[in-house]
Amino acid sequence: MFVCLAGLLLSGCMGAGLDLTSSDVDHSVATGSVPLKNNDSLSDALTVRNAVSSADVSKVEGGPIPWANSNSGSAGVISSINEEQVNGVTCRRFTTTRHSYQGIANFDGNTCLMQNGEWMLTSFAPRS
Repeated sequence: MFVCLAGLLLSGCMGAGLDLTSSDVDHSVATGSVPLKNNDSLSDALTVRNAVSSADVSKVEGGPIPWANSNSGSAGVISSINEEQVNGVTCRRFTTTRHSYQGIANFDGNTCLMQNGEWMLTSFAPRS
């Protein structure tokens, strides 16, 4: 008698359990993931701009300048900075690498010294 009662109770649990014949996807279950921050690229660009603008180009002479962004986890090496005057404005063209969670890429950029004394990043894009 006990075996029959246990069988009836357990069959109710198994009937509503795992259905191996169904091809439906259970969307109620989610795994943890790391969201991609859209502002990481901008944060990296500003970090590179700060490294380029604070460099003493007379002493750099083609030597590598490392940079790291603790906010995004990215890092890289600025391999060249060329300073030039464009319509009376001091600008610095540069080349850098960026090692990020998306991979390693080469970037070219330009930053110019504005009249208010701040450097403005005018371009920062992956090298094509």
